[in-house]
Amino acid sequence: MQKITPFLWFDTQAEEAAKFYASVFPNSKILKTARYGEAGPGPKGSVMTVEFELDGQRMIALNGGPQFKFTEAISLSVDCKDQKEVDHYWTKLSQGGQESMCGWLKDKYGLSWQVNPAILGQLLASPDAKKAKRVMEAMLKMKKIDIAALKAAAEKTS
Repeated sequence: MQKITPFLWFDTQAEEAAKFYASVFPNSKILKTARYGEAGPGPKGSVMTVEFELDGQRMIALNGGPQFKFTEAISLSVDCKDQKEVDHYWTKLSQGGQESMCGWLKDKYGLSWQVNPAILGQLLASPDAKKAKRVMEAMLKMKKIDIAALKAAAEKTS
């Protein structure tokens, strides 16, 4: 059993969001749906929670009402092996949402995601401080991360 499970509060779109996320990531599925009963607080029979897996990571979505909204203070980070993966997840997750800077976006439900290639962390952690600085400066100008541009910045010699 997974010890820590992200729990996402939606107004009324928990089931729709869980199905969407499961369609975006491989090895994903809906596990269980619980419905409100006589005691509420949601309408009897409506979806209360949806347990699902995203690429093996268990998560729970709740239809809790409009009281709380997602903010950038919490985001889900997607580690990508190459530009093809970055492009895939960026396109799918930003559709109907909002692109931000430095690999961040909000999906159509308002949840923040970071879509980053693994090489980004490696380049930013370079023991060569000038190289890491050039990579950071390049990344700060990007919305979707461009691996070729990061590598070019890293190798620049001026």
